Amino acid sequence: MTDPARPQGTDPTAPGRPQAAPEGEPLAGSLSGWAVPTPHPGVAPPAPPGPGGTPPTSTPGWGPLPAAPPPPPRDALRRPSRVDAVPGTQFGVVYLDVPAVTSGLAVGALVAGVVSILVSLLVLCVGVTGADWDGVWAAGAFTVLGALSGAGAVGAGLLGLRQIHRPLPPPAVRFTGRGLAWAGVGCGGAGMLFSLAGLGLALLVALA
Repeated sequence: MTDPARPQGTDPTAPGRPQAAPEGEPLAGSLSGWAVPTPHPGVAPPAPPGPGGTPPTSTPGWGPLPAAPPPPPRDALRRPSRVDAVPGTQFGVVYLDVPAVTSGLAVGALVAGVVSILVSLLVLCVGVTGADWDGVWAAGAFTVLGALSGAGAVGAGLLGLRQIHRPLPPPAVRFTGRGLAWAGVGCGGAGMLFSLAGLGLALLVALA
């Protein structure tokens, strides 16, 4: 005898077929008395789309989605300075423009020149306050230090100027710092002159 509530030709025990729930008890995972597919215990259900149909920013069980990579810096977008074609091919070697670098010799010349001036001021102070030959010896020792610092500043400044003005083909590094180099040369020369002036003043005070 067939069940009038069940269509003919269907097997109530066949898998995937909708099954009617017993009286008073709905089937597990069913909706309105009909069986619905339930997710596997080890697989998370897909996340519903966000408001407006946008995809979700995270998936349950997998964590947040990776963020988009940042844009390249402005320094990376440089124009090519030279392009050399490879013989026999349609390719070429592109040399990008290299940013200029401050010359280390120019910076060192300025630092040495400032040190030379400070030492020369110390020589002047010792020359004025020292009224005997001990002051002259002390002024002479500081004069040697100031003269060496000033000479080093002048030499480093001139080498820095030569490095800055020397033309080099790309992709060689270009150097800047012409003002720093000239300032180092000036400070070094002034430090040597002041040191010698302080030593002469110390001699005059000792002889007077």
